[in-house]
Amino acid sequence: MRILELNEDTKKDILNNLLRRSPNNYTEYEDKVNAIIGDVKAKGDAAVFDYTARFDGFALNADNIVVTKEEIDQAYKEIDPGLVEVIRKALANIRDYHAKQKRNSWFDAMPKGTILGQKITPIAKVGVYVPGGKAAYPSSLLMNVIPAKVAGVERIIMCTPPGKDGNIYCGTLVAANEAGVDVIYKAGGAQAIAAMAYGTESIPKVDKIVGPGNIYVALAKKAVYGQVGIDSIAGPSEILVLADETANPRYVAADLLSQAEHDELASAILVTTSTELAKKVSDETELFIKELSRGEIITRSLENYGYILIAKDMDEALDIANEIASEHLEIVTKDPFQTMTKIKNAGAIFLGEYSSEPLGDYFAGPNHVIPTNGTAKFFSPLEVDDFIKKSSIVCYSREALEEIHEDIEKFAEAEGLTAHANSIKVRFER
Repeated sequence: MRILELNEDTKKDILNNLLRRSPNNYTEYEDKVNAIIGDVKAKGDAAVFDYTARFDGFALNADNIVVTKEEIDQAYKEIDPGLVEVIRKALANIRDYHAKQKRNSWFDAMPKGTILGQKITPIAKVGVYVPGGKAAYPSSLLMNVIPAKVAGVERIIMCTPPGKDGNIYCGTLVAANEAGVDVIYKAGGAQAIAAMAYGTESIPKVDKIVGPGNIYVALAKKAVYGQVGIDSIAGPSEILVLADETANPRYVAADLLSQAEHDELASAILVTTSTELAKKVSDETELFIKELSRGEIITRSLENYGYILIAKDMDEALDIANEIASEHLEIVTKDPFQTMTKIKNAGAIFLGEYSSEPLGDYFAGPNHVIPTNGTAKFFSPLEVDDFIKKSSIVCYSREALEEIHEDIEKFAEAEGLTAHANSIKVRFER
């Protein structure tokens, strides 16, 4: 990995380079995505079937678009029973963590006759997109479905692309069944997003769409936002490790590569105050790459977006960490809890040398759908709140309104909205 001294020039170059990975920069695909969405909106199932044949090589129709109970039963026969147990353990951890996020409606009644409050209502229908093929991640399915279930969503449907034989990866089907997905549809890509956003003869319109996908899926979600809600426009994966001289270079190198293996757009960055650690981590990454199955992808990822940055002190290291606002931030310092108090921007924070990023990806419980591309400065991980709606409650008695009606009328008249003022005034006419 390249080792750079951290200064204003390298900081600026790195930030600009990382921003190039944002889905917002891939505008050349937007026309294709918009054409697909337009076709599905106009032709419904026929367009979904056509694009599935074209892109996935499977002859989809109204009779085979829904995954059957027999197909789910077959998935349980094909999957390693040990993996089913792991899925169930992870599911329990995810559910328990998100259960602590659940809110209740509240009402505040005052003696003079005012009641103010907030009514919490789950979203009625949610669509979950799950990638297929080599990018099939049952763990992401759990992270998207479980918070919705905890929130009380009434109906959860799922779209995922079929293989050429019409089959779906057994791990995906088992995870969906364990998580409580109501219906699974064999449809992928931008066409599946459009189907869930507008509805077709087979696929119902939903109220919100969540889940990861390729650039076509990301841009399709962006295009239908407003017609339905979405979780976010997720960019490529990223990790930043903040370390001092106490860190184990082999652990740090392994953690950096755990994200670099996603794809060539993934980012892996070490920020350290130790030149010695920087060199050792660089050496360890070279050794690991020779052993790992996705060595080619890792190499391209590190060449494009991999950095080891040497800061003059921990304050400078913290400054660049907060500026990058990484999706995953590992803190491997002498006192990681103290260091963590100075972090303002990060999607998920992992403390100490035994809290490596994959722990969060698979098992610990916090959601791994996390803001990328610096959006951790203003976004949060996927949570139960993403699957609820809040309605404000206002109730005033005549006595309570009488005390303040002239204030409201004055405010409305100052804005030139006399009908607003009149709506209050008529209640106190002589």
